Amino acid sequence: MDKLILWASLYWCIPAIISGASLPEDVEKCHFGDTTCLVRSINALIKHYPKGIPEIGLPPLDAYNFSDSVIMESPSHGPIWMDFRMRNNVNKGFNNATITHVEGFLYEPNQKQIVLQVRLPRLLHEATYEMSGRILLFAFNTTGKLSSDFQNFRITLTIKALVEYRNDKRYLKIYSLVPSLDLDRWILWLDGLYKENTDVSLFMNKLVNDNWVELWNELQPPLVKSFTDAFSVLLNKVFQNVAYDDMFLPHVDFRLGS
Repeated sequence: MDKLILWASLYWCIPAIISGASLPEDVEKCHFGDTTCLVRSINALIKHYPKGIPEIGLPPLDAYNFSDSVIMESPSHGPIWMDFRMRNNVNKGFNNATITHVEGFLYEPNQKQIVLQVRLPRLLHEATYEMSGRILLFAFNTTGKLSSDFQNFRITLTIKALVEYRNDKRYLKIYSLVPSLDLDRWILWLDGLYKENTDVSLFMNKLVNDNWVELWNELQPPLVKSFTDAFSVLLNKVFQNVAYDDMFLPHVDFRLGS
């Protein structure tokens, strides 16, 4: 019974402890809306904490795991259809990201949307894929390892957030995140695409990469959704744990002289 009471107490206390999380002391704090300072501070944080900051909910940036995703889903009937799903998703390379532009982060966060522009020399996505479908008389059902290499990858995140009050402090919660993606090259490799014939597997992978622009344009909507989910979870964890006001230097309202 004593152990049960102890575990119950910990269960109720943990959220309160997490809610009081603070940024590490070596992270430079900026004035609200000081975008030049914010660019410098966020880039320094990325450089110094590639393994993330568990205390505030920031996951490892060198290997970020995110949830399963559906890239294609078609009705399983007719002469042509395909399902393509990914699990065990890991993105590698966010630790090499550079923030190039920041907007928002005003004292009243709803006064202006938040915009983050990020550039990565290379983002490597690894996953286990499951693919099934039919193209005329040819049916397929296979699974294997996927490697997706996004080169000179640029991301713009446009964020709208709500303000929540907990323990007399303001916390942000994202309710809209819209990513815009651009890149110079995309290299995709699917192991075991056709296990019965290695030559066919190699040929199909080459065909995909020779025509990567058309494939990228076709798959952008589901890929955008996947990135939306991944970034929303990542940022919301930090916003949930660290109060908005605690991320910045004390606010001075010059109109009031204080």
